[in-house]
Amino acid sequence: MAICMTAMTSELYSHSRSDPEYFLPSHTRVEADLCAVPTLPLRKLGQFSCSAFYPAATHLYASDGVPFLRCVDIVDFPLISPDQPFARLPASFADEHSTIRSLHAGDVVISKVGTPCYAALLAEDMPPSAMTRTVLGMSQIDQSVIDPYYLIAFLRSRHGFDQLMRERELTIQYQLTLERTRKIKVYVPERQVQEIVGDMVRRYYRALRASVAASSSARHMIEAALGLDKLALHKPVGYTAQLSEVEESRRLDAEHYFPAFRAFRGGLPAGLALSPLSGHLDFCQRGRQPAYVTTGLPVINSKHVQQNRVIEEDNRFALANPDANLQIRFGDTLLNGTGRGTLGRAAPYLGDKLAVPDNHVTIIRSASLDPVFLSLYLNSAAGQMQVEMHQRGTSGQLELYPSDIRRFLVWAAPTGFQREVRDLHDKAAMAERESRRLLEEAKTRVEQLIEAAVKP
Repeated sequence: MAICMTAMTSELYSHSRSDPEYFLPSHTRVEADLCAVPTLPLRKLGQFSCSAFYPAATHLYASDGVPFLRCVDIVDFPLISPDQPFARLPASFADEHSTIRSLHAGDVVISKVGTPCYAALLAEDMPPSAMTRTVLGMSQIDQSVIDPYYLIAFLRSRHGFDQLMRERELTIQYQLTLERTRKIKVYVPERQVQEIVGDMVRRYYRALRASVAASSSARHMIEAALGLDKLALHKPVGYTAQLSEVEESRRLDAEHYFPAFRAFRGGLPAGLALSPLSGHLDFCQRGRQPAYVTTGLPVINSKHVQQNRVIEEDNRFALANPDANLQIRFGDTLLNGTGRGTLGRAAPYLGDKLAVPDNHVTIIRSASLDPVFLSLYLNSAAGQMQVEMHQRGTSGQLELYPSDIRRFLVWAAPTGFQREVRDLHDKAAMAERESRRLLEEAKTRVEQLIEAAVKP
C-alpha cells in the first residue's frame, strides 16, 4: 500500500531533512503529540559523548577488566548490570587512548549503529564502563529536572523510540549522531508523576535481579555438586589417546580426545557417578524441515533455544508433524544441533501449546530427568565439554547428531535435588515475567500520560 506524505518547505529547512521516510505519518503524529505537551530536548538534560577512533581491540577481549559497551549489550537491557556478558578490556587500554570515552552508574547509553535507538541506564552497582564506537552516552543528567528511571521509560516508549528511529541518518548503514540525539524531545510531567513511572522501572530491575539470583543459585547448585566450581583446567601442549578409544568411538579428530572431560570425571566427588544419557531417554530425535503455513503450530528453531530458556517470539508456523513424537510438548528438553555459536545450547520447554522443531533442533524426552535439571547440566561445563567432544563437521557447519547426544554421560541426581533446582528455575521465571510486566507498564503509562495531555 502506497503512503502519501506532504511537508512544508519550512519543515525541510527546520529539520534539515528531505528524505521521505522522515515525514512518515507515524513520525509526524508523534511530533504533533509532543508539540502539545511540555517537553525539553535531551541536550538540556545532560552532557553527550561518544568514542572516536581507537586501535582494533577485539584480540584484547577477556572475561575480566573494564566493560566495553556495544550496541548488542543495550537492546534487551533497559538497565545494565555488572553481570551481563560484556566484552571487557584491560583498564590500561582504555586509559592509554583518550578517544575512548567512559560512562558511570546513573548515566544513559544509547545504541547508535548496528541496532540503533535503544537506550539503557547504567545501574547503581555498575562500574565505570568504556564505550565502543557503536554507542553514545549521556552523563551528568540533571536529576532536579528529570528522573533517570523515568527517562529510560520514555526513551523506550513509543514517543521516545519513534523519535530516535526518525533521527537516524543513512550513510553506509543507519546511525544516530550526537547532534540529532541531542534534539530528541522528552515529555516532562510533574515530578511526582515521573517518580511513579520511575518506581515501576526500579521495581522492574529488582524483579530482574531476583530472577538472575535464582537462576545463578540453580546453576551453582549443580556446579558445586559436580565439583565444577573447584575444577581447574589447563590446556596441554599435547595429549594422547588409546587405540582402543579410537576403535570404540570411530573418531580421528584430536578434539574428541581433549582431556578436559576425562579430568572432570576423575575429580568427581566421592559417591557421584555418571551414566550414559541413552539409559534415561524415552525419545531423542532431531526435527524435520517444517511444512510452513500461515497459521498452525509455532516453529521452534535454534534462535529460540537460548541457554535454559525458550523464547517464544517471532515464530513462524507449520503443519503438525505426522509423527506425534516429533511435536514439542511440555517437559521436553530442546538442544541445538547445528551451527557455531548456537550448537549445544539446551533449554526446557515449559509451554502449554504443542510446537514443531525445525531440522536444527533435537527433542530430548526423559521420564527420570527433569527438563530444567537436564538443561542446566547440558549448559554447564560438564555438558559443553561433551558437546565439543562429540560435535562433527568443519568450522563451516558443525553438527551434533542424536546418536552422539545419546553417548553423553549425565548425572542422574536424586529426585529431591532435581526438584530443588526446578523450584529455583520456576522462581526465576516468575520474577522475569514480573519484570517484563513492570517494564511494559512503565512504557504504557508514559504513552497514556501523553495521550491524556494531548486530548482537549
